[in-house]
Amino acid sequence: MDMLRNAGIFARLTLAVGVVPLIMAVVYVIRPTERNLALMRPLSLAGLFAAAGGTVIGVINVLKFTWTRDLTAETYRVMAVGAAESLVPVLVGFASLTAAWLLVAVGMGRRGAGV
Repeated sequence: MDMLRNAGIFARLTLAVGVVPLIMAVVYVIRPTERNLALMRPLSLAGLFAAAGGTVIGVINVLKFTWTRDLTAETYRVMAVGAAESLVPVLVGFASLTAAWLLVAVGMGRRGAGV
């Protein structure tokens, strides 16, 4: 939770956008309409792009830290922590998309069953 408090606005935004397809998938399971399915496609792309963008900005920040400091053991430790934190948006985004599309599959099954 500490990491989320220390995250910048862009990191928080990319995490939020990464969860949006999951929310839409829950809506689709509850009400499996063609309109809701059509919304899943662009929201999934937005989630993918947000995950990639969040990771890239994290890597940029780690590199910026690297070129502004002398390379010491502490610098390497901070770089490792920063590199790990920069992977969080891609993890959250991909995990959310995986769960979202599994829910879409459930919704498609419900829709095919006439529910």
